[in-house]
Amino acid sequence: MSSSLAPAASGTTWRGSTLFTQVMVLTGRSLRSVLLDPKNLLFTLLTPLMMLLLFSQVFANVANTPGFPKGVSYINFLMPATLVTTALSAAMTAGIGFVNDLRNGVLARFRALPINGGSVLAARSLADLVRSAVQLIIMIVAAVALFGFTPKGFGVAGALLLALIVGWGLGWLFLAVATWMRNPETLQMFTFLAMFPLMFGSSAYMPLEGLPGWMQFVATINPLTYAIDASRELTLQGTLSSTAFTSIGISLVIAAGGMVFAAKGFRRQ
Repeated sequence: MSSSLAPAASGTTWRGSTLFTQVMVLTGRSLRSVLLDPKNLLFTLLTPLMMLLLFSQVFANVANTPGFPKGVSYINFLMPATLVTTALSAAMTAGIGFVNDLRNGVLARFRALPINGGSVLAARSLADLVRSAVQLIIMIVAAVALFGFTPKGFGVAGALLLALIVGWGLGWLFLAVATWMRNPETLQMFTFLAMFPLMFGSSAYMPLEGLPGWMQFVATINPLTYAIDASRELTLQGTLSSTAFTSIGISLVIAAGGMVFAAKGFRRQ
């Protein structure tokens, strides 16, 4: 019996797993590294809540300034923006996680396996998207239960989806930068230098009318402003306007460019 099976067995060519399987397995690996580390998991969940508490108290008096939307509490003004800025912070970790894998030799071991290089990048992006979704959902629940956040209808679900799309697009940008920089310290400096102008040079914490003239110009051309304004429209008014589609379009363009440059950078490792 064994001899009759031998030719069939010897003639079988193993072509490896599918790209989908590779992405799912590698995504699971990245998520387990977070779930199996209690301290990492705790900081992942608490950091956005601490930022929400801090900013809601520090900038609370902004609600009393001229130009602030009438009848809107500051927490309702802040929370839609915090969804977007938290997604931005989560996007930064995509690049940092990739560089850490490069530094500890994980990527070198992946290269010795019959897997598609693109699956490594896609899995990193997907894992960070899942982690960001968990962060944002917990933040919304906590904001409603503890901070008095009162979204209108199901618009907050649209704002959540928009924040995830924006974070996913920016995540590919940081992944692309990571494949070319390689040094974690340099990458961290780059991400922080990129994060602060994007966050504070936008309409996240104050209406555009309350910003100095030059900052109004910066905020107007800041792509994060479009996402924040669309998030507020969805959350406070329950409406979907062209601003949301503009933000999604910008995010998709950034993601496409990031994919191209990330793939090139990964091949040169």
